[in-house]
Amino acid sequence: MIKAIELRKGRTVLYEDTLYVVHEATHVAKGNKGSYMQTKLKDLMKGRMIDIRFNVNDRLDTPYLEDKEFEFLYRDGDSFVLMDTSTFDQIQVESDLVGDAVDYLKPNERVKCQLYNGNIVVLELPIVVELEVVDTPPVVKGATVTNQPKEATVETGAKVRVPAFIDIGEKIRVDSRTGEYLERVK
Repeated sequence: MIKAIELRKGRTVLYEDTLYVVHEATHVAKGNKGSYMQTKLKDLMKGRMIDIRFNVNDRLDTPYLEDKEFEFLYRDGDSFVLMDTSTFDQIQVESDLVGDAVDYLKPNERVKCQLYNGNIVVLELPIVVELEVVDTPPVVKGATVTNQPKEATVETGAKVRVPAFIDIGEKIRVDSRTGEYLERVK
């Protein structure tokens, strides 16, 4: 158990027998009225967000989450098929659990998952992913002088702003959290 004052973004807690991840946590001090924690919690099972105000001394349960590595195999309609890298068991997860990671998730990509009671509740991509550029405007001679970025479509279908010298067929590194171009793969 932890006190509400210890809540931080990304922490997983049990509140009213439901598993939530802290999306925002702000400590508010109101002079004589005492202080409290204003939080936004995301329900890990249903995906809904709730606003909750906790007294700083309120206690919350912190569940045990098992960390496990999975490999993304393929997309099957609205679900994604993952394989446990240690047992080779396959499991399907819904697209809302994958969220924005779908833009940078390609087959055979290793992902870290957190399980609660045997169910995947959090899926995390590596921070840096390597993707191939499949479509972008052609390189214009002298365009590298102005350093004007252009839009490129990568193999997953995501659009990434890249420098003018990037061409079709090149592999680039992208930050999966922000979608920003990092560098060209050598």
